[in-house]
Amino acid sequence: MANKRDYYEVLGIQKNASDDDIKSAYRKAALKWHPDRWVGHSEEEKKTAEANFKEASEAYSILSDKDKRAKYDQFGFAGVEGAAGGSQAWQDININDFLKNIFGNFGGFSGFGFDDFDNSSQSSGRRTFRGRDIRTRVYLSLEEIARGCVKEVSIERMRACPECNGRGSKSASDIKTCPTCKGSGQVRQVTQSFFGQRVSVSPCPNCNGTGQIITNPCRKCNGSGLVRLKETVKVNIPAGVENGMQLTLKGEGHGAPNGGVNGDLLVVIEELDHPKLKREGKDLFYTKVITVADAVLGCEINVPCLDGDYKLKLEPGTQSGYVEKLRGKGLGSVNSYGKGDMYVKILVWIPRKLDKRSRSFFETMRDEGSVDLDPNREDKALFEKESKYF
Repeated sequence: MANKRDYYEVLGIQKNASDDDIKSAYRKAALKWHPDRWVGHSEEEKKTAEANFKEASEAYSILSDKDKRAKYDQFGFAGVEGAAGGSQAWQDININDFLKNIFGNFGGFSGFGFDDFDNSSQSSGRRTFRGRDIRTRVYLSLEEIARGCVKEVSIERMRACPECNGRGSKSASDIKTCPTCKGSGQVRQVTQSFFGQRVSVSPCPNCNGTGQIITNPCRKCNGSGLVRLKETVKVNIPAGVENGMQLTLKGEGHGAPNGGVNGDLLVVIEELDHPKLKREGKDLFYTKVITVADAVLGCEINVPCLDGDYKLKLEPGTQSGYVEKLRGKGLGSVNSYGKGDMYVKILVWIPRKLDKRSRSFFETMRDEGSVDLDPNREDKALFEKESKYF
């Protein structure tokens, strides 16, 4: 998981991309990397194409599904683990059948120019800007993770200038239509190719794709329409999050000029160590040390569960290494129902030094044989089985 690229990055699209944008980006990637196109190339090139094709197919399988996409946007790869289907089946698809399935039947694909596809995701109309994402961390105790909580994070972010309301100029009369692109935000260039005319579209260099020129910029934001502000954002943390998991707060990142789309706030979970408990997924682990007398005679111990102390009764003759399972005393999970379990391991403390009275007591038991201090076959087998835990 650590080596995976972001699915949006794989398809070369923004996080606010529409369904049509996702489909279009996947078409281009599929055309470029389908293995049938790389027959005759070197083995290294074919392997690279195959890997890129699988990567694009996996990204499309997640982002084209609304539910999977929502989970991915919220929790990253952890939210869709195991949800992305493999793309091996594509290996046996003929390239013409594949193209027909995606693009429809154009009456044959002979002479079709693959390089005529423009890899740019620029759509018609003025350029839409998107603010940058902000990444921050929140530190959570196991108790907070168990029940879920609300955390406040302080961030500095670009937001619409209060002086000009994000226009870049106090007066609307100071905002003029760009003479180069006539307000469209784009310039078009027509070139000749083997397959005929090819039209390329790019952001206007004069207005940077905004379609507007500001003649009298706002003094506070210097015409950008944005100022840096220090603000506090409340983050709702669901129960069961794990260390390293990333939560996405849509639109809480940096603002964008010209009324564009705000970036996202990416909140990374940092789990604090618990003084007594260890965690593995949904399960919790606790180790309790008891005396020889308590082990021999039996006793009652307190187990520090996250919902309060739990009293656990130990039977006489409890062996060191014995493990008790407390069902449902673990953590919940953001991706599944139910709770994990708590595992309590018992260790019997053997003193290294004894006073005369204690030493005499144990010597008498050993010499007189009043108590069998050697484990019998049944106890030994049980001990070896339980020692495999932890």
